[in-house]
Amino acid sequence: MRAVAIANPRAGVAARRAADAMRRHRLWPDLETWTTSGPGEAHELARRAAESGYEAVLAVGGDGTANEVASGLLGSATALGVVPAGSGNGLARTLRIPIDADRALHELAAAATLRMDVGRVNGRPFLNVAGAGFDAAVGEAFHERALRGGRRGVMNYARIAFAMSWTYRCGGFALQAGDERFEGQAWLVSFVNGRQYGGAAVIAPGARLDDGLLDVVVVEKATPLEILANAPRLYLGSIEGFRRYHRMPASQAMLTASQPFPHHCDGEPGPAATKLEVSIEPRALNVLVPQATANDPAGPFGRE
Repeated sequence: MRAVAIANPRAGVAARRAADAMRRHRLWPDLETWTTSGPGEAHELARRAAESGYEAVLAVGGDGTANEVASGLLGSATALGVVPAGSGNGLARTLRIPIDADRALHELAAAATLRMDVGRVNGRPFLNVAGAGFDAAVGEAFHERALRGGRRGVMNYARIAFAMSWTYRCGGFALQAGDERFEGQAWLVSFVNGRQYGGAAVIAPGARLDDGLLDVVVVEKATPLEILANAPRLYLGSIEGFRRYHRMPASQAMLTASQPFPHHCDGEPGPAATKLEVSIEPRALNVLVPQATANDPAGPFGRE
């Protein structure tokens, strides 16, 4: 397979370990590595790779890097492969790609190529999860801290989330998701294509990546103690048992508010908005999937 890896050096130690693994991995002897130097470059490099006839592009980084690479591959036959080297690695975990770079490269060398849905928020693509509310506010704070030289990583994200959970004020939203509607204060509104935020936190158990639907998740306004008491459910696969949790399958949705609110696509902050128009493009992207994931009837892909 003719492939190139696009690596995000900002991903830190994990990215450097992944780069070392790629250099020594015998299953990818001709793998080229292109390194990004700033935001947006992964998109252009991926587009160039697709135009040059590469069969696969490996995104070495987190969900944001995978998002950028995928946006450059849309409309082509080139497949996305994910070598996780980010903070949460939500898409890689949903696809059950090992977090260890050597094992990930081994799995991807024998992977199946499947087609996955791609979501859009105000035209901007996302692969795994987009949304507004608490997770968007935490993501914004996390990225601002990283820009000031703060450490990345899932534990630092968790520390920020814990601190903000005591001071966060829920916004008022109006949501239309398919034929269902929600109006009121919400802790968060998530548009879920994959199954988890990252770091093993599952926000939509059983969600499929190729069913032509998003799982629109609303967590209604709750006290900080309620949120913290139910947070373990994210890691136990039982978040649907939380009484503030609502899940609505839909191919299109619209979220509005009277005041601008932060939002994110695959963890990357977007500009404050008062309206999000959300849609899904069925099976719009080729993706490399470990054989065990592709063949699992309870996995993130349906079986035809």
